[in-house]
Amino acid sequence: MLETIASHLDSIAALAPTWGLVFVFVFMAIESSFIPFPSEVVMVPAGFLAARGELGLTPAVALAAAVAVGVVGSLAGAFANYYLALWLGRPFLEKYGKYFFVKPEPLARACEVFNKYGAATTFVCRLVPVIRQLISIPAGISRMPIFSFALFTGLGAGIWTAILAAIGFGIGRSTADITYLELCEKGKDMAAAHLPLVIGGAVLLVALYFIASKLVMWKGSRK
Repeated sequence: MLETIASHLDSIAALAPTWGLVFVFVFMAIESSFIPFPSEVVMVPAGFLAARGELGLTPAVALAAAVAVGVVGSLAGAFANYYLALWLGRPFLEKYGKYFFVKPEPLARACEVFNKYGAATTFVCRLVPVIRQLISIPAGISRMPIFSFALFTGLGAGIWTAILAAIGFGIGRSTADITYLELCEKGKDMAAAHLPLVIGGAVLLVALYFIASKLVMWKGSRK
């Protein structure tokens, strides 16, 4: 899939000064929904084009705009999954989900992780390949409060899109000539190399959040 999509990026990049940020929103919304689509072919080229001044803005502003639009697109796709699961329910998705890219095994795994670790998984799992898109489904099935869902999803998506865009930006600043396929493959490899550290940091943040919450509740109960 990476090679197929990357082969069309030259045509898309030609429209980047006018439509670049619109493409980022649309493709990140698709990536964050149940449709399988690699975020590396969206945010890494977006960062690359931002560094080259090809998004119609100065490089720093273009990078910030690409990340912001990428997060909004991710939220749009995640909300689509959330409400789809909320309306249809787990039995329907387990039976018919395979017809629109929601396979039973990954769905069962996403539900298992969500039920075991709770709402904070919508933050950490946004950084984990494969389960990243599907974690919104058990959140919808469980009727997770929409504010918490948006907050945790936005934070996780923000970290992921910022990392990919920063990788593309760095490559754009340091590389004179590179094909879009090479760019996407290099960006994917760099993201994968740092993924354990990123996930570890996210888990640590969640642990600190729960510890702080427990301390606040404990102090409140002693008054």
